[in-house]
Amino acid sequence: MKKILNVALPKGRLGENVYAMFEEAGFECPSIKENTRKLIFENEKLGIRYFWVKPSDVAIYVERGAADIGVAGKDILLEYRPDVYELLDLKIGKCSMAVAGLRDFEDDRNRTLKVATKFPNIAKKYYFSRGRDIDVINLNGSIELAPILGLSDVIVDIVETGTTLKENNLEVIDKFIPISARLIANKSGFKFKSEIIETIKSKLYGQVEKL
Repeated sequence: MKKILNVALPKGRLGENVYAMFEEAGFECPSIKENTRKLIFENEKLGIRYFWVKPSDVAIYVERGAADIGVAGKDILLEYRPDVYELLDLKIGKCSMAVAGLRDFEDDRNRTLKVATKFPNIAKKYYFSRGRDIDVINLNGSIELAPILGLSDVIVDIVETGTTLKENNLEVIDKFIPISARLIANKSGFKFKSEIIETIKSKLYGQVEKL
């Protein structure tokens, strides 16, 4: 009986782009393109099963072994430090982790800096390396509102084009980590399914080199 390789894909545009890469690599699953509410799609002939999950959950599915491999943003890997193998930078979903604030913001180092973010661990590490005391304010959405309403001095968030910041009178103060999608693998699953995982990695690498 053929071993099934379980692949966790992030929902949304990134996941669709990632699936297109898998398809080009020869690991297609036509049913995934059907207009359906299904979350799991399998190609028995190729021994591969895909499923859609929230982008921030991909690493959990892989770390816990529900998925053998998956694709997660570098931001998630840095923030949560899952115990997985990072196999390949797919060089898609590119953006940056950045500090941003109001255009007239000046840092008063005599007081604790208030930082709003979805990425508290990344923010703490960044400011610790600069010897700066911070008060982290954990938010899950509309981070840009925090400095506008005086909740925080700055934000630490992902920036792609910077358009949302500009439209809200904010600007990037420092881009400090490049972010992109990474192919990750469960450590024990890798041992038992290394042949197919290495094949996928190699074929994806061939595509990445052309980007």
